[in-house]
Amino acid sequence: MAETVLVTGGSGYIGGFVIRQLLSAGWRVHTTVRNPAREAGLRAVLGGDAESLRFFVADLNADAGWAEAMAGCSHVAHVASPFSTNAPKHEDELIVPARDGVLRALRFARAAGVTRFVQTSSVAAIAYGHPRGEHRRYTEADWTDVDGPGVYAYVKSKTIAEHAARDWVAAEGGSLEFVSVNPSAVLGPVWGDDFSASIEVVRQLLGGLLPGCPDIGFGIVDVRDVADLHVRALTAPGIAGERFIAAGPFLKLIDVARILKAAMPAEARKVPVRGLPDWLVRFAALFNPMIRQITGELGNVRDVDAGHALAVLGWQTRPVEQSIVDCARSLIDLGVVKL
Repeated sequence: MAETVLVTGGSGYIGGFVIRQLLSAGWRVHTTVRNPAREAGLRAVLGGDAESLRFFVADLNADAGWAEAMAGCSHVAHVASPFSTNAPKHEDELIVPARDGVLRALRFARAAGVTRFVQTSSVAAIAYGHPRGEHRRYTEADWTDVDGPGVYAYVKSKTIAEHAARDWVAAEGGSLEFVSVNPSAVLGPVWGDDFSASIEVVRQLLGGLLPGCPDIGFGIVDVRDVADLHVRALTAPGIAGERFIAAGPFLKLIDVARILKAAMPAEARKVPVRGLPDWLVRFAALFNPMIRQITGELGNVRDVDAGHALAVLGWQTRPVEQSIVDCARSLIDLGVVKL
């Protein structure tokens, strides 16, 4: 009989790809959504019938629905986490649901007899808050200093949530095995309008919404490869307590722009390939809270090492150019970007 896994945040970008891969591998999948009206549309893109894929209404901020969603599950992929493309008015808008949500999921998982719990964390919990100008490759042994430089609300939320989860498992988890997957910026094809904030970068480049490229960058990983790592982390033996970075190469924004220009010159005609001076970005930050969040990233290199996932789980990534171009083409095909 197929095992049953709960994937939280089934309407989200990563969660949707995790569900599709699990269904393809023969799992029965439960998933949580906040809005039950989304079930029909999600089932159309995720696949699965009423037997193999079941939807449950549950929210990170409340207990209702979690016991039902966990019932009969042997594994959990906790992908759901708050994120806003706008700067929150207060950091607790992200920190509290991220921290309390994972603890709530863990409590209900233990009560349901779940054996393996995989949390989607982030390289935000690894590579931030370190001395400015420090250029080195971060590994799973590193942790973000939430009181360090350049740490904003989302980074704090992911770091605090993973710390809280690990502390809870150590104190109260019993036989429940805990693993985290820590992705960098996630790109790749999109299948709807609910996608990660990293996709916004490609959307704005393609749409000509940026006058130039600020001197910022990020590690890039394909959503299909992130989903694959989640499936491996759910099933591999002997990895309780592990962290796995899910990341490809670190690219500056101007590198992403140049890849788009080279691969699809007609569609990328609005993509800027000139840099924006730091002083101009800082000036714009005076009037735009979202830009204000990235000013601390100007000139930074946050390179992370995903070798542990390769060594332990045999995980590999596809070429970063494919992820960027597949992302761009899907945004165009869906009409998210108008050329």
